[in-house]
Amino acid sequence: MDLIEVAPHAAPPVCKIMDYGRYKYEQSKKDREAHRKSRATELKTIRLEPQIDDHDLSFKLKNAMKFLGEGDKVKISVMFRGRSITHPEFGKRLMERIVQLTSDVASVERQPAFEGRMMTMILSPK
Repeated sequence: MDLIEVAPHAAPPVCKIMDYGRYKYEQSKKDREAHRKSRATELKTIRLEPQIDDHDLSFKLKNAMKFLGEGDKVKISVMFRGRSITHPEFGKRLMERIVQLTSDVASVERQPAFEGRMMTMILSPK
C-alpha cells in the first residue's frame, strides 16, 4: 500500500492509502474510455451544379441530412462550368432552397460565397 496525493491543490491536500499500480491502471482506463467516447466533427462535402434536377437534389440532401444527424458539418459546393458562371443568381437561388429544406436540422455557419468557380456554404447541425 502507498500514500497517494490525490488532490494536491486542495486546501488541505487530499491523500489516500491505496495500491499505486492499481490507481494508475484505473486512471488509464478512465482516459481510454473518455477518448473512445469523444468524436471529432468532420466536414463532409456535397457538390452540386446550378442546373441540378429535383430528384438529384433530394437524393443529395438526404445524404446531407444523414451527415448532419451524425453531428458532422456539411459543406455545400455549387460548381459553375462553362458559361454558367455568367449566371451566379442560379447558384444563389439553389443555396437558398437548400437552406429552406434543411432549416429544421441545420443552421448556416458560413453564408454562400464565391471561391473561384465554386460557390460554397457551410451548414452545421442544430
